[in-house]
Amino acid sequence: MSADEPLLRVTRGAPTAEELAALVGAIVARTRPVAAAAPVAASAWARSGRPAGVTPAAGPGAWRAAGLPR
Repeated sequence: MSADEPLLRVTRGAPTAEELAALVGAIVARTRPVAAAAPVAASAWARSGRPAGVTPAAGPGAWRAAGLPR
């Protein structure tokens, strides 16, 4: 594609300027990269329920140990 060729060509019909503007806007919006959302930090209330470094142990008696104070 050379610099003289148009980027978009209408092959049928006679679109108005507003219709062409809507088409170009839709194409630009579709090709724009989506920004990743910033991760949400857990609140202090939620963090207090999950002490750092403590993972549940699996195996015999794990259900009993899960209910006991640490």
